Amino acid sequence: MNEQANTGPSGDLCIRTLAMPADTNANGDIFGGWLLSQMDVGGGVFASKVAKSRTVTVAIEAMNFRKAVYVGDLVSVYANLVRVGRTSMTVHLEAWALRRREEHPFLVTDGNFTYVSIDDHGRPQEVRSPDTTIAT
Repeated sequence: MNEQANTGPSGDLCIRTLAMPADTNANGDIFGGWLLSQMDVGGGVFASKVAKSRTVTVAIEAMNFRKAVYVGDLVSVYANLVRVGRTSMTVHLEAWALRRREEHPFLVTDGNFTYVSIDDHGRPQEVRSPDTTIAT
């Protein structure tokens, strides 16, 4: 498991939302696809900020669904830059949940998402960020 699971979230907070009844699966838990979608939205915000342009998701790797999310949980998505290429970047995303009556959030899902910087015509373009750093 990610070593941060014991210490708390790290990286840039990209999105925070409340899990609602409409987001549940047949078992009454929050649907995994909803959680994946929230992570992609947060990652897209982060990737566009890094690239200083529009970005699109091209791959999702190493998704780990660690714990269930329930209605009423406050879900926060955090991003860390893993790699920057000429037109793409890999972002490690973590979703943390804060449950009612609990003091500390816990890691529920994490994975690596790859985004490509695109121009106004939807074609790949170089990542324009002059201050791009690569996290290890």
